[in-house]
Amino acid sequence: MNYLLILNAPAYGSELSWNGLRLAGSLARRENVSVKVFLLGDAVTCAVEGQKVPDGYYHLDRMIEGAARHGAEIGCCGTCLDARGLTENQLTASVRRSTMDELTDWTQWADKVITF
Repeated sequence: MNYLLILNAPAYGSELSWNGLRLAGSLARRENVSVKVFLLGDAVTCAVEGQKVPDGYYHLDRMIEGAARHGAEIGCCGTCLDARGLTENQLTASVRRSTMDELTDWTQWADKVITF
């Protein structure tokens, strides 16, 4: 089964992206499952490497890396990165700059599309 998760919420201030990445990691660990995650809008901030958060808080950049270690592919909207002054060099290693055309391809590839 092929899953596409589209995240729109900011890294912090809402638990939507955190829950989306929890699901992505869980799905990626399953057999016969392929997972792609596309970060749109403020969700691109989830992929910024080396986040400094208070003790006890989740690190979304680490959660992204965990999902990727289990085979998830993660793309980040390039237009959304530009709008927030972020560069590809600021992203965690497993995330790459992507496009709306690639999101379109991933949507057609997916058996299920889930948004957060």
